[in-house]
Amino acid sequence: MDLHLEGRTAVVTGASKGIGLAITRALTAEGASVVAGALRGSSELDELSRTADVHPVSVDLTAPDGPAQLVAAAVDRFGGVDLLVNNVGAVRPRLDGFVALTDDDWEWALTINFLAAVRTMRAAIPAMSGRPGANIVTISSVNAFLPDPGVIDYSAAKGALTNLCKSLSKELGPDIRVNTISPGPVRTDLWLGAGGVAATVGGAAGTDPADVVRQQEAAAASGRFTTSAEIADLVLYLASDRAANITGSDMVIDGGLITTL
Repeated sequence: MDLHLEGRTAVVTGASKGIGLAITRALTAEGASVVAGALRGSSELDELSRTADVHPVSVDLTAPDGPAQLVAAAVDRFGGVDLLVNNVGAVRPRLDGFVALTDDDWEWALTINFLAAVRTMRAAIPAMSGRPGANIVTISSVNAFLPDPGVIDYSAAKGALTNLCKSLSKELGPDIRVNTISPGPVRTDLWLGAGGVAATVGGAAGTDPADVVRQQEAAAASGRFTTSAEIADLVLYLASDRAANITGSDMVIDGGLITTL
């Protein structure tokens, strides 16, 4: 299936690893040019840039001017932006309860999970306007509508992010489509890394992180976590003209974890 992404210019945030790297790899495989923003980069992203049309940009997306710097790099190189993928985000399990969260904790969570996307979209929208097929795909989370006290600040930020994107779809249509993707647990460092959710929760409970993962996997109808590549495939579809009349939608990819309608 030709997704007609060849020759398109994409900006991907948080592109050095995990979901962002998978999205970058998938877009270039379809012939798109990708401006890949990340704080530190990675050897995998550097290697990809040597074999595909990927242009890494080292940028702090939590800084007020970081997102605009990333978009400016894309405009300087390609003259505009066809696709923006808001992917950057992070979570810190909050095991001591709501009252233990400081203003600094809230500022961290809201900045990386919400304001980074706000600032990137604010910078990118003028560079996308008037470009046929321009669209924004934002990686949100099932926690946007599945509030969890263990990630209470992350859940609140993702709820705000999904709400914002729905509002923008109304403001920007039909010029720019805006959609979100809400993954459940994904096989990335956010869950499986040394400082990830499984290790943190397991350490606090005195259990093996592998047992935390197995318990979480069992909660999904599919019995497993989603992969980064599966999310990347969904981004490709939403970014393509095969989804030309899909806007303001949230696509859940969670293996059947959410059981409500």
